[in-house]
Amino acid sequence: RERMLRKIQICLCFCFVSGILYEISLLSSCVFSYLPMAQHYLTPEQVLNLGKSIIFLETTERLEPPPLVSCSVESAARIYQDRPIILFLRGLTNETALDMNTSYAAFSLLSSMKNVFIFPLQMETVFQETPLLQWYNQVVPEQEKNWVHVSSDASRLALIWKYGGIYMDTDVISIRPIPQESFLAAQKSRFSSNGIFGFPARHKFIWDCMENFVLKYNGNIWGNQGPFLMTRMLKTLCNLTDFQGTEDHSCQNISFLNPQRFYPIPYPAWSRYYQVWDKSPSFNHSYALHLWNFMNRNRKVVVAGSNTLAEKLYKTYCPSTYEDLIQNAKHRDLPGPEDVE
Repeated sequence: RERMLRKIQICLCFCFVSGILYEISLLSSCVFSYLPMAQHYLTPEQVLNLGKSIIFLETTERLEPPPLVSCSVESAARIYQDRPIILFLRGLTNETALDMNTSYAAFSLLSSMKNVFIFPLQMETVFQETPLLQWYNQVVPEQEKNWVHVSSDASRLALIWKYGGIYMDTDVISIRPIPQESFLAAQKSRFSSNGIFGFPARHKFIWDCMENFVLKYNGNIWGNQGPFLMTRMLKTLCNLTDFQGTEDHSCQNISFLNPQRFYPIPYPAWSRYYQVWDKSPSFNHSYALHLWNFMNRNRKVVVAGSNTLAEKLYKTYCPSTYEDLIQNAKHRDLPGPEDVE
């Protein structure tokens, strides 16, 4: 009987240890995907605590990601297959997450990717234990001229401060991995973007940015809490100079990456992404491409068969988005026999 009990104990211990090792292997390889109807799924904190997340934010109330957002997330998921890709949606709640259905094509597409997680953006939780919480409790969103942008600027700082990783705007198409861990992206010489940046958790630069966000807050000036904030904080550390060629700059262990890394097409020429090129650029010096949707304001879109530069980027770096949301959408919009008079 003792021998039998010992065998049972050994078997139970083996099963317990195997279960733990299995869960660890799942977490480390990021094979969980966010399933809206699942009873048990990882929380944002559990995924973020895995480290090195790629974070996207949607601070409007919309639930259906448009094709460019889907392309941004998909391209990151393909380039960073060993890292969690997280899309936070302001319009999503714990309740709507459970009721979500497949009528949202992009939502369904992204949720099926093994390293993509879609979570509600709960700002009050995000701002806990940061200088931004007091500001958030005092500000009145309905009275803010640029609330969608300002709340996004704040949320990205808090998330990167707490958990580390890389933040990307939802109009950034990833084309190769970013090798640096602590970096800012130069939009042009002596001027930093806040549309792409990366730091390890608890980095002093990000904490200082949050303090300055509150100290110099002016929601009426577009970008004051965004690129202008990053630039003025970087200038307190570095003597910024013009870029020569494709070299990167560095100071205080922060890489200030050349505009070619993310902005090979500058914002005055943003429409070139939606034009047909005689010869498409190679973007050999770029890690990702910012498509300037703020300038575009969704006026120009990718159309199947247009042969524009943007269409070629979709085909190469987010083929599932291109097939499901561009090609298939075009086919769905074509009139059937019953529609022809």
